[in-house]
Amino acid sequence: MTTTTADTVLSLGMHPSAIDFSRYPGIDESMLAARIEAGEAALCEAGFDIVPCRLTSDDPDDAEEKIRETVAAHPVQVVVIGAGLRMAEEYTLLFERAVNLLVDLVPGIRFCFNTSPDTTIDALRRWARRGRTR
Repeated sequence: MTTTTADTVLSLGMHPSAIDFSRYPGIDESMLAARIEAGEAALCEAGFDIVPCRLTSDDPDDAEEKIRETVAAHPVQVVVIGAGLRMAEEYTLLFERAVNLLVDLVPGIRFCFNTSPDTTIDALRRWARRGRTR
């Protein structure tokens, strides 16, 4: 058995400034930004190579351009897509387009889904190769 090298992980989600917090009582932009930052710092400490990609618009064309630029500059093998992008009805088209784009751009990409920034490491441990044996 050999240990594989770590995957580079695309952390894809809405930028906190783009979120409508009226439906999320008890959380605001600065709180979410801090949670994302802390979560990504913990991932880096755990040995994951994180490439953040925060979408600032619900325009699918803008999002596609941002994702293409990010993946071109930082080849990735795994993507974790945040709950803010996946679960908000107004981002359904954006989420769908992002998934299909990533399938085209990165053949064999693995998808991870968290429920909050705090559960990202659990999602990655399910699919990323960091520490796995094959």
